[in-house]
Amino acid sequence: MTNRALRVGLVGAGDNTRRRHIPGLRALSGVELVGVVNRTADSTARVARDYGIPKQYPNWQALIADDSIDAVVVGTWPNLHCDVTCAALAAGKHVLCEARMARSVAEARQMVAAAAAHPDRIAMLVPSPFGLECDPEVSRIVTTGFLGDLREVVVTGADDQFHDYSKFLHWRQDSTISGVNVLSLGIMHEVVSRWIPQPERVFAQAQTFEPSRPNPHGDGDLRVTVPDSVHVMTQYGQSGASGLYHFSGVTLTGPGKQVHLYGALGTIKVIFGEHDQVFVSRMGDKELRQITIPAEDLGSWRVEAEFVGAIRGEEAVKRNDFATGLRDLEFTEAVARSATNSRSIMLPLVD
Repeated sequence: MTNRALRVGLVGAGDNTRRRHIPGLRALSGVELVGVVNRTADSTARVARDYGIPKQYPNWQALIADDSIDAVVVGTWPNLHCDVTCAALAAGKHVLCEARMARSVAEARQMVAAAAAHPDRIAMLVPSPFGLECDPEVSRIVTTGFLGDLREVVVTGADDQFHDYSKFLHWRQDSTISGVNVLSLGIMHEVVSRWIPQPERVFAQAQTFEPSRPNPHGDGDLRVTVPDSVHVMTQYGQSGASGLYHFSGVTLTGPGKQVHLYGALGTIKVIFGEHDQVFVSRMGDKELRQITIPAEDLGSWRVEAEFVGAIRGEEAVKRNDFATGLRDLEFTEAVARSATNSRSIMLPLVD
């Protein structure tokens, strides 16, 4: 890179872009936000005005065609991730793509191929925000052998965000927009995959309790095409461990987001909220005890700094490259296939 500023364009400016990416990029020296395009001309103008972004575009293709832009942040819904990412890489731009990576494994593989065809460009995915705070310490505990042989894994993401059937259909309930992922299954699987190997087999069942919701764009109702609830059984070949995932958007006073790792020698339980809470016990202990992670050992959100640092050749992409995103999407697609066909699915996917 030369010493001139890195010029960034935003394709889509949803909540995460406004709350994290814009301030994160602006906090970095030598980075300029020069252009934006949102879903409508009005919302594009509003974002440009609110954040002082000088250029507005009529569509995402026009932004990508602008030779003055070096890097693109893709903050759209998942239905555009593949098209925008592949076009941006082909235009010679670096890409930071919002999670979830894509709607399907097929789209994710297109994105991986596009990144491989342009190895001089940085292609990075926004990681799951859950567990970043405690990840260094949990990773350290696991690698010391604290658990012993892994025996059981429990991952939950159950709450009541979609319990009210009178509310408009959310984009996460529309598979044409969100793809095969159910609720927070993908981002929570990403979290647990930081600490243990991938499962080799999944078997899932899913349920939609209310088949339609009010249309957010007009009269009548629309069909819900993403399940309200899913249970997944997992098997881990090398350790012989088994797992249980439970995700629901219609669970009153549910447990929220948690990861439990049970081993022959110890247990680790992580509860995600405003701050990560980590509990551990060792063989012989009567109960779990919460550990205090020293401030200097806490992880943090540094997505924008990592993206820019990778572009400048100062660091490598850690969270997440496209290969990691594809691996995690294979899991969520395997869950969808299993629930649809009532059979177990092997990983990694071969088709």
